[in-house]
Amino acid sequence: MVHVISVITAVHGPSAEHLPAAYKSLCEQQLPDGWEWQWVIQEDGETGAVAPYVPADSRITFGQGRHGRAGVARTLALSRAEGQFVKVLDSDDMLPPGTLARDLAALAKPGICWATSRVLDLLPDGSTVGFDQDPPEGPIERGAVLAHWKAHDFRAQVHPATLCVRRDLLLALGGWMALPASEDTGLLMALDAVSRGWFTAKTGLLYRKWPGQVTSQAAHVHEGERSARMAVVEQRARALAALEDWRIDR
Repeated sequence: MVHVISVITAVHGPSAEHLPAAYKSLCEQQLPDGWEWQWVIQEDGETGAVAPYVPADSRITFGQGRHGRAGVARTLALSRAEGQFVKVLDSDDMLPPGTLARDLAALAKPGICWATSRVLDLLPDGSTVGFDQDPPEGPIERGAVLAHWKAHDFRAQVHPATLCVRRDLLLALGGWMALPASEDTGLLMALDAVSRGWFTAKTGLLYRKWPGQVTSQAAHVHEGERSARMAVVEQRARALAALEDWRIDR
């Protein structure tokens, strides 16, 4: 029997040129016996700008939909995800060798429902920069991510772009939040509210920094909108945490 891990990628026109690098990083993954990956690419929009960059590979499906930003595109992509686990991969990022195997090993541990890993920012000159607040490798108890996020100006100690999560739990939580940004942070906080996670200290993502990325735009840090995003992310997480029946790691 073959098991599948579904890698979901939202993409829009300006970032499509990075898809071949993401694909190369996927092809370099070595999975445990009996496992294979599926790449589910979803364009945020319906243009002709993305399709030419989608590799011809039977393991890849490509879809389009009305513009709604990354969270909407990823949630639409879930309709084609066949795997027991869902891995996030932004179109402009890359997975270092061994990432998927380490994610699968983490999710095989009792009571672990989602996994994250160390991130290196990939700068335009090819150099990398790490994060100075990584937790130690091991389990992340319920509520720990929210507590750190609140105490550090809404910056979590683990990166939502590295998430690998049980598909059933992802669906139960409604996918990604309906926000113009921070939709992945909202998902991370919801997961943290109801289940235990895992952090892998080995680098699991090269996070490309470039002028066209959404998080580099001025609107991303507009204080009024940012405050509203952070408020609803926190309120949702706390509401989920208060519903004891949600606990699935007992």
